[in-house]
Amino acid sequence: MRAVVVTGASAGIGEQFARQLAVAGHHLVLVARRLDRLEALGSELQERHNIQVVCIACDLAKPSAAEELVAALAEKQVEVTGLINNAGFGDRGFVEALSLQRQLDMIQVNVTSLVDLTWRLLPGLKKVANSFIINVASTAAFQAGPNMAVYYASKAFVLSFSEALHEELKGDGVAVSALCPGATDSEFASEANMTETMLFKAGTMSAEDVVRKALAARRRAIVIPGLKNLLLVWMGKLSPRMITRRLAGILQA
Repeated sequence: MRAVVVTGASAGIGEQFARQLAVAGHHLVLVARRLDRLEALGSELQERHNIQVVCIACDLAKPSAAEELVAALAEKQVEVTGLINNAGFGDRGFVEALSLQRQLDMIQVNVTSLVDLTWRLLPGLKKVANSFIINVASTAAFQAGPNMAVYYASKAFVLSFSEALHEELKGDGVAVSALCPGATDSEFASEANMTETMLFKAGTMSAEDVVRKALAARRRAIVIPGLKNLLLVWMGKLSPRMITRRLAGILQA
């Protein structure tokens, strides 16, 4: 089976990637910790769009997760045609106030497992015409983030890694894109303890719109969905870093 792998597919942006790829006729491998949600979504998509869906329960906070996931794909004879590295999480609070293990898990999921899975799947992707990788970063990638230091730093890594990979793989036919959404209507805000912050109270973009723009522009190195988000990123580029990091801290207070 030729399929697109979507991590963090049980809700939010990941679920929307699954839904919109299914509409386009792609077979799917859905990956997340919550197998019950994946199976419910997979059954719906198979019935509605006449596609094949494989669901794999996987906790990408485990150092061995990417290796085990790739082994499962090989066992199920899946030829990967696209990879959506969407799994990730954040948490609000000062570095010293948050659990060390939670912050290390954040780096493992947002950074290490993303690189690990990408590296393991790249040889196969290079053999497939029009293959692609979308790494979900964030507008947080463009500045430091007091009160969410590790999350912002992890997304800066994803952005830089994706841009470099975009250039490296141009000649191999693999499109690599960094998706950089701003505040989005998903489970992320509640998981990260951010629902009452100024950032999310100022308004959110729907996950459906974010994904629609991501898929339409997946051959661009950086995709920033939404005019407001684009303007905020460019304003940040023109402002001194001292100002942008203080503003980020205020938005997450």
